[in-house]
This record gives sequence, structure tokens and C-alpha cells, in this order.
Amino acid sequence: MKRAGYVVLVIVLVALLCSSCLHIDKPESVMTDVKKEVQQDFGDYPAQKNVTIDGEDFLQSQAPIGRFGGSLVASTIGEGPKTFNPFNSKDNISSLLSEVMYDGLLTTQPVTGEPIPKLAKSFSVNGREYIVKLRHGVKWSDGKPITADDVVFTWQNIIFDGFGNTSTRDSVVIDGKLPIVREIDDYTVQFVTPKPFAPFVRMLSTPIAPKHVFEPAVKKGREYFDTFLSTNTPPEQFVTSGAFRLKEYVPAQRVVFERNPNYYVINKADQKLPYLDKLVYLIVGDINNEVLKFEGGELDIIGLQGANVARFKELEKHSNFKVYNLGPSTGTMFLSMNLNNRRNDKGKFNVLPKKQKWFQDKNFRQAVDYAIDRDNMVFNIANGLAEPLFTAESLNSIFLNKDLPSYEKNIAKSKELLKKSGFYTDKKGRLYDEEGNRVEFDLYTNAGNTEREAIGVMVKQDLEDLGMKVNFKPIEFNTLVNKLVNTYDWDMVIMGLTGSPLEPNGGKNVWMSDGTLHMFNQRPAGYKKDDRLDWEKRIDDLYVQGALATDFKDRKKFYDEYQKIAYEEKPFIYIYSPLMISAMRTKFKNVYPSMLGGLTHNIEEIYIEK
Repeated sequence: MKRAGYVVLVIVLVALLCSSCLHIDKPESVMTDVKKEVQQDFGDYPAQKNVTIDGEDFLQSQAPIGRFGGSLVASTIGEGPKTFNPFNSKDNISSLLSEVMYDGLLTTQPVTGEPIPKLAKSFSVNGREYIVKLRHGVKWSDGKPITADDVVFTWQNIIFDGFGNTSTRDSVVIDGKLPIVREIDDYTVQFVTPKPFAPFVRMLSTPIAPKHVFEPAVKKGREYFDTFLSTNTPPEQFVTSGAFRLKEYVPAQRVVFERNPNYYVINKADQKLPYLDKLVYLIVGDINNEVLKFEGGELDIIGLQGANVARFKELEKHSNFKVYNLGPSTGTMFLSMNLNNRRNDKGKFNVLPKKQKWFQDKNFRQAVDYAIDRDNMVFNIANGLAEPLFTAESLNSIFLNKDLPSYEKNIAKSKELLKKSGFYTDKKGRLYDEEGNRVEFDLYTNAGNTEREAIGVMVKQDLEDLGMKVNFKPIEFNTLVNKLVNTYDWDMVIMGLTGSPLEPNGGKNVWMSDGTLHMFNQRPAGYKKDDRLDWEKRIDDLYVQGALATDFKDRKKFYDEYQKIAYEEKPFIYIYSPLMISAMRTKFKNVYPSMLGGLTHNIEEIYIEK
């Protein structure tokens, strides 16, 4: 937990910086020059290929042969992981770190985006049937073979039986039914979906668990499983299939992984990869600290916010790192209001009834939307290295609805919408609802993410232009997540979600009304009453139809319509889409930047030059 004084100091500094930057006039040429300098630099990644040596099936790297040894030091923002169990993870940091250790049957080709084999040697799709052939001779880090038994156990006994985070399970439910999985032989698995289901092939990238390790935990029940492979688990108890396995975890300081000697990827000299001995993640707390650690040489790689890019490009000329432009973010950043009007287990409303009435009012949500000055945020926070965002799909999504127009801040339009719903201002410009209640609410985001803190300061100012009183409260990330998906006691929030530009169904748990991340109108687990709003019902239908359609054009019509509904109803008010810009030390070789995979998608092939 951060010290209170430190958090206040960060907030004050951000507020001062953002208040002053509102009045700075920067020449447009500055932004243009930065964009020109940070061009996309995607090399041709030499795809790995299958080879069989003495009856064992390997993936062989086609990248130049490197040297073994050394470490790559990366970082995470916040308080660190909450679990190392990939099936329990509910946050990006825990998912990132746990998935370092566990591979899936398939992965995404980092350039083309097509599904390709990983733990699997091959796969085929025939209507509702998916046949996956596993690699012979592949072993877990403890030396035991990886077989079809592990795959069936993972999907049937963990995912389908609802252990841990049920997002994957929820994403593959089709007309209330789950796919069937069965073992054909030791190295062949068959999946059958109830109907043709376009997104399912990408779901096969889900990590596979070692049955001999996870089965005892499953047999002890869900409550035990929820704490299984927690951050308190001794590293030697982890059995993994990925390029690395856990070596050390020091809370609030670092996570250290060491190479897995049984990894199934080899180089062209038939030597087992990875080249690196260690992969280290420093837990740095906040973005400012992360920048300082990179500049001090403690980090080898960093994601850059727009405000730092121009300076890093100048430093690059005389430094030992290179700046990469990976293209538009594949995720979305947004403002959301709590539409939940349910009572908690103590019989109290999670949101005060007067606020429920405001937030459920479409005119109120649209008024907030028109009051947001996205152009100002792009200019001053992202330093021009972003584009205003108005859609639920990211700007690089192949399913993006390009017919939805953008617009600028329009305070007059906001006031007109508020007036329609009976809101009025007094002589001091303070906003009241038709019952005489002062419009005041709390706005949250995760502390330590200075970009979101800066956005929060600007949103506060924009909404106060309408006479609203906004109490801006950055809080620790996991505390915020608990409010959003467990206790529901929040008013308004600035958040972001990761996403795929290739498959909208990954957002099913966000947009389906019973989804575990349907945060703007979250329903408790097991909630049965159908109190969906009409537009929620329609989005539910569209997501089902979009997944069942197999032709791209047919699918896109359904996803276009859901985006149109989200655009009009404003459960999420999207802010902007930043460019993904990273810096990495030039001593690392076999680096092939990818919009889909970043700089380290091929971590096993990356090595340190002498």
C-alpha cells in the first residue's frame, strides 16, 4: 500500500502540471515531427517451423543463432501480482506473469494475426469439430510428458467446471451449452462445439495446466483452488511448460523467472532455448519511477507515454536504446458510470438513488460525453501521439465500425441535454437535478498510472464547466478492481481494457449483461432476475449472433451494430487511443517488433550481444 502522503503529492503534482498545460500553445509542427521520427519499424519475423528429432517434435527458431546467458529486466506498475495461477487471474499483471510460465495449444502469429500451433504440432477445423495434435516428447519443467490428458483436464475440469476466473468459460458458452472435449489418443484431442463458433479457434491459446499438479487442488474444491499457486507458493512447487519458470518473488520488489531446461523450442543448431538465463520484472509502483529506473539503467525495456517520447527520441541519438512505434493501442481507455441499482447483501444501495437516476439517464451520460475535451487530452497528455476514440473497438480492429462519426467538445450541446432531463444551474453555476440535489460524485482511477491521473484532472475540470462537483480519487489498483466487480460501490471511473483487433468475442465478458466484467451494470454471481435494459438485451443478442456467424462480412454486421448501440447509449465514454511506443536496449538481438506481440513476443529467441 502506498503511503498516503506520497499519493497526495503525486495527485497535486499532476494537477499542477495539467492545469498549467491547458494554456500552453505548442506548434503543430512539434507533434508532426515527433510522429515522423517515431515511424513503425516492423521487421520480417522468420517464423518458427516444426522439426522432429529422434521422435521428439520441436519448434525450431529460424532467427539467427545467438549466445546463451544474461537477463532481461522489465517492469510492472502497481503493487505486483495477486496470483501466479493463470486460471485465477483477474488483472493484467497477474495474467502477464502467470502466462510467462504456461503455454497454450495455439498462439497468434505476430505479423499476420493468424492462429498457429504452439504446444500443438498441428490443428484442423471442420465445421464444429477441432482436432489438435500435440507434440510428441514435449515435457513439463519437472520432466513429465505433456499429453492429451493434461489438455482434457484443463478444459473439462478447470475451465468448463467453472474453477477460478470463469471468463474463458463464459466466452465459449453457446446457446447455454459448452463445447465437448475428449481424448482420442495420448497426443490427439477433439473439441466439438454445439454450433459452428468462429471465435473458438483463438480460445485454444488458453494456457494448459499440468494435471498431476492441478488435479489435487481441483479435488479440494473451488475455495481451495482460489488460493492455489498464490504469490505465497514456494517457487519449487511450480511446474511449467513455458520458456521460463518461477525462481523468486519478493513482494513489492521483483519477480524473477529462470529458463526452463525442458522447453520445446530449439535454434537452428538444435540447442534448446531460451537464450536468456533470467527474465526479471521489477515492481516499480508508478510510471514516473519506471522512467527513472530505465534512465538509470535498471530496466532494459519500457513502454512510453506520449509526454516522454520526444525526449526519449532525442536521448536515443546518444544512448544504448532504440525507440519503437508499435502502432495504435489494441486496448481501449474510457470513462464509465455505475448504472447498478441493486442492493448489496446488507440491503443498502451500492449507489445512492439520486446518483442512480443521473447515471441511468441517457441524456446525462451523453452530456458528460460532449463535455470531454478529447483533443485537449491528446495534445497535452499524449503529446499528440494518439487519436480521439469514440468506439468500443480499437482503431486498429478489423471489426471497427468506421461509420460512427467523431466530434469535438460541445458544452452547449451538453447543457441542452441536461436541460431536457430537468437539470438546472444556480446563480453560481452549480448544477442541480430536478429534485434540487446538487450534482456531486466521486471519480476514481488507479493511482500510479500518471496518464490516467492526468486524464482524471482534465475530466474533473471539463465536468465542472457544467457545474458538476467532481471528487477525483486515484486509489490502489486492486482496491479499485474490487469496487468495480465485487462491492459495486463506485460512481464514475477512468479505466482501460485490453483487447484484440482480430476477435471481438474476447469482450464478451464485458458486454454480455451477465459478464464478469460488465462493470457499468454488474450483476452478482448467480443473479437470475432479468432486469436488463433494452439495449443490453440487444447487445446480448448481437454478441451471440456475431460469434455463431462464420463469414467475416456477416459477423461484422452484428459487431457494427453493437458498436453503434454503445456509441449512442454511452455505458463507456471512450477517451483516446494512444500509439504504443516502447524503448529497448540495443544489446538485445533477434528483436522483431509487432503490433500484436510487442517487442518480446519471441522472448525465447532474444539474446544479448557480446
